[in-house]
Amino acid sequence: MKSLLLILTTALVMVGCASQGPSHIALNPEVPAISVQTEAEQPIAIETIDTRSANFIVRFNDGDKAARLVSPTEAPRVQMDQVFRQGFTQAGYRIDPSAVNHMQIQLEQLLTDVNESTFGFEANSQVIINVIAKNTNQELTKRYRAKGLLKGPLSADFATLELEINKLIGELTQDIINDPELNQFIQQ
Repeated sequence: MKSLLLILTTALVMVGCASQGPSHIALNPEVPAISVQTEAEQPIAIETIDTRSANFIVRFNDGDKAARLVSPTEAPRVQMDQVFRQGFTQAGYRIDPSAVNHMQIQLEQLLTDVNESTFGFEANSQVIINVIAKNTNQELTKRYRAKGLLKGPLSADFATLELEINKLIGELTQDIINDPELNQFIQQ
């Protein structure tokens, strides 16, 4: 009798753990292909801030039930700051906190909404980054946006969602660093 009770208890614990799913997702944004934007090494100050109202990056919606929220394992601001610093260095700039030309990169939105049904899932991702560049005389503000849509059978797996989010961040990073208007403004 004790062994039957032990087996049932173990089975219930395992089922409870299996239905929870991970509570964090690992982002790994990489520096995309960057073309050199300046001949002379120009100094620029870069500041990356996170203006999002919530920390989660994936929201699993399940009808009337409370949404399951998934946070990143590491702060996206820190990861994106590293990517932008490396990317602008590859583009020919020298990162200098005391430079006259200053760029503030604002992470406004980084969210994937996942709707699951009996037969599959649909994941809508959106990344919005605002860039405010200032030189001695002027200020330039630009908003960059990337959207993605994934559909598949069964339920969404974290690896697929991670790849999609990282792909969108990479596209946006490349668009920002290679933006001719932004680079022209920085070099004034």
